[in-house]
Amino acid sequence: MKIYGVDTFTIADVLAVLKDPKKAELNAEAKDKIRKSEQNVRQIVESDRTVYGINTGFGPLCDVKISEEETALLQHNLIISHAVGVGKPIAKDLSKVMMITKIHAISKGFSGVSLTVIERLILMLEKDIIPVVPEQGSVGASGDLAPLAHLVLPLLGLGKVWQGTEIFAAAEVLQQHGLEPLKLGPKEGLGLINGTQFILAHAILGADKFEYLLDLADLTAALSLEAYRGSASPFKKELHDIRPFDGSKKVAARMRKFLQDSENLHAHEFCDRVQDPYSMRCVPQVHGASRNAFEHLKNLTETEINSVTDNPIVLSAEESISGGNFHGQLLALPLDYCALAAAELGNISDRRSYLLLEGKYGLPRLLTESSGLNSGFMIPQYTAAALVTENKTLCFPASADSIPTSLGQEDHVSMGSISGRKFNQVLGNLENILSVELMFGAQGLEFRRPAKCGKFVEDAYGLIRTKVEKLENDRMIGEDMLAIAELIRERKFTVA
Repeated sequence: MKIYGVDTFTIADVLAVLKDPKKAELNAEAKDKIRKSEQNVRQIVESDRTVYGINTGFGPLCDVKISEEETALLQHNLIISHAVGVGKPIAKDLSKVMMITKIHAISKGFSGVSLTVIERLILMLEKDIIPVVPEQGSVGASGDLAPLAHLVLPLLGLGKVWQGTEIFAAAEVLQQHGLEPLKLGPKEGLGLINGTQFILAHAILGADKFEYLLDLADLTAALSLEAYRGSASPFKKELHDIRPFDGSKKVAARMRKFLQDSENLHAHEFCDRVQDPYSMRCVPQVHGASRNAFEHLKNLTETEINSVTDNPIVLSAEESISGGNFHGQLLALPLDYCALAAAELGNISDRRSYLLLEGKYGLPRLLTESSGLNSGFMIPQYTAAALVTENKTLCFPASADSIPTSLGQEDHVSMGSISGRKFNQVLGNLENILSVELMFGAQGLEFRRPAKCGKFVEDAYGLIRTKVEKLENDRMIGEDMLAIAELIRERKFTVA
């Protein structure tokens, strides 16, 4: 059991709560911190001090003083005026991760959000009342304002929510559960919509998927190498000990593991081929670079999960700090970097797929013995090539751009929300690119029998053959690709 606002959460912890919301709760320590923070805000309101967002307007209106009587209306107006997102709803799981990470951040006791509000968010999570959040509208600084406003609209009885796989008006669902809309106190609206939880949710789910695809890409490369009857020499430990990047050392070790006891590569030892093309030979260096990028993203994401990212930060009734913890640049850059890292896995995968079609080293052209009448696997490579190029276009870093907002008060923004969305688009394309290579590799192994592969490769081949038969004559192989892509999405391949 994890304690919101007290324990350190990892990506795995957040995913566990996503699966079962009752794996996290508030304890007495967390509740005391939350109550103290709310009390600090109320003391500020009752004093003559002027504190941004508590008794002033927002953004360029920070010089407008708000009376004590109007502070509640100020927070209500903040939510409804900022809920201006557009586009399709993000996936329900993304909305849930936004809720989990927002609860954790505001439970640390620096945001002035009341226990009543936090407990309502936890209750909504447990009852599967999940806010509908549009995918576009955040510039990734001053927090993910628009997405977070949509996330908390249901607290006020406004907006829409998921119940199961369907969308309903929040007011209707709250009524069904006997829940009254809440009235926000001073600072609560700002504490709820200031933060990076939209960016963070994309980073968490993206990093989790990326880690699996990194592992799968190694296994896919091993399957292709077996089909190609390439050389295992480029994976020797001695080679990588003298250029000791963590990522490449790990990939080389995994390749050695996957290729252990291979009869295909043993047959290659005495042939006259000097060396393989880069896409086979440089798997540790290319996949390893992507692994290094992933590790950086993972470390920064876990720092952000356990951070307070709203503004101002209330340290006590006497001290508050108006700073920039809401700025998304710290995740925007690594998300952009990892979009490139994921795209490169697809790029090199497509090159290996192409090699298997060339008709060299005992493999028939287009991996079919009846080419001419049959196109074989010619066209799936077109699909992979299209996806590879689409990923290249998605690699332009959103964080390289900044458009001033809020009448220049917020004059540098991260665009990290776009970075996160693009990263996940690249990963979705990568799943389909790897499905093409896996399909080609399995077909290539048919021409290497009775030679056996390493255990992991044999298991992958066997799994593919539960869904896709060997291609003899042309058929609707697009359905085969989709079947393998579904195995990838369901994480059916044993990758470690």
